Amino acid sequence: MIARVWRGVTLASRADEYLEHLRETGLRDFVQTPGNRGFQVIRRVQGEHCEFQIISFWDSMDAVRRFAGKETERSRYWKADEEFLLEMEPLVRHYEVSEFVTNPDTAAT
Repeated sequence: MIARVWRGVTLASRADEYLEHLRETGLRDFVQTPGNRGFQVIRRVQGEHCEFQIISFWDSMDAVRRFAGKETERSRYWKADEEFLLEMEPLVRHYEVSEFVTNPDTAAT
């Protein structure tokens, strides 16, 4: 399994509005792409800014390509993202998932 990690920064005052925008664009597109296993959106407010990180999970790099296109390392943006994001990160990172536990009660100890 592959984890694709993207980072973005908005104004803290627009963080909830940006999260709704994500739900209508990228997050929706994740789940509609064959090979997507889910995602997590994490965020933290630091003063006037809010940092978002999205970790999406994929069966393989082929599945990532179905979502991202040939240049899998490039960030994928939607038209209205420029209204929210203070920085347009050009690249994402991919990691091989070594452990993926959704229920700690069933995890190995």
